[in-house]
Parts: sequence; structure tokens; C-alpha cells
Amino acid sequence: MSILSRKHCLLAKNQVWCPVLLLLIAALMINLAGCCTYSFTGSSVPKHLKTVAIPIAEDRSGAGIPGLRESLTQQLINQFIDDNSLQVTDRTKADAILECTVVSFSDAPSIVGAGESIDQRRVTISVQVVYKDLVKKITVLDKSFSNYGEYEPGKAENNRDQATDDAVTKIAEDILLAVVSGW
Repeated sequence: MSILSRKHCLLAKNQVWCPVLLLLIAALMINLAGCCTYSFTGSSVPKHLKTVAIPIAEDRSGAGIPGLRESLTQQLINQFIDDNSLQVTDRTKADAILECTVVSFSDAPSIVGAGESIDQRRVTISVQVVYKDLVKKITVLDKSFSNYGEYEPGKAENNRDQATDDAVTKIAEDILLAVVSGW
């Protein structure tokens, strides 16, 4: 076999493999580029924070819902205990504090049926949250959270209470997520 024919043979092999190799390299580069844009910074609480205080929430909504602030506080405590990322303790021993204020409570029709009858109502609760790192003496989070629960009026007396509990549970989950993953 002459040198020229060997070159053509190698070139022919490269022409077949070259596009395949380029596709593999391109796929690898795209995959690596996607991985590099993802950040793991929000995956855990800083190591210097081990405990959190959760005082009883304030209720400035003016709605006069009995037990609302206690329900929110207990739901938050339960969420943090279940999550186990921060231990719940009293303020004197805490590395961080989570202060919550219920700023609004509304109960309004969400679905109006035939003849203007109200088929479904929506309870919406908004809570202002301030989360402070007491070790570094900084405010980490100052944000408003809002969520809702729905119920059918007239079916049972406790429907509104259940919708309120649903809204409180959703807000507590949102607050926990913001606190433990906002780093």
C-alpha cells in the first residue's frame, strides 16, 4: 500500500469518526455547561447556625380570628422540628430568630355559581417575616408570604377553620423553605 493510499484510508476513517467525535464533544460541553450554572449555595443552613427561636406571632390583621397567631407559631415550630435543619429553642439560647406578623386575613368568594350563589370561598392570609442571624447580627430575610385555603360555604361549620389551617400550613412550609434554602 502506498503512502498516498494510507493517507486516504486514514482520512476516510477520520471523516466517519470526526462528526461522531464532534457530536460527543458538543454533548459533553453542553452537559458540563448546564452543571456549572447550577448552584448548591442554597442547599443548607450555615454551620454557625444550629438553633432558632420562634416567638409567638403577632396578629395585626384586625380580623379577630381566635388562635390564628398561636396556630401559625405552632405550625412553624412543627415544620422546623420535622425538617431538623435548626433546633427550636428559646431566644436566650438561639443563634437565629424568626419573627412573624399576620398582616392580613381575608375571606372572599372565589367561585360564584348560577344565580350569584357562592359555591366556594377563599381564605387568604399574609404574613410578614423577619429572620435574623443573631451570631453575625444581620437580617437574613425580611419578606411577606401569602397563601390560601378554600372551602364550600354551608356544608359544615368548620370548613372555614379548615381553610384557615390549610393556608397557615402552606405559609409555614413556604417560610421554612425560604429560611433553610435562602443561603
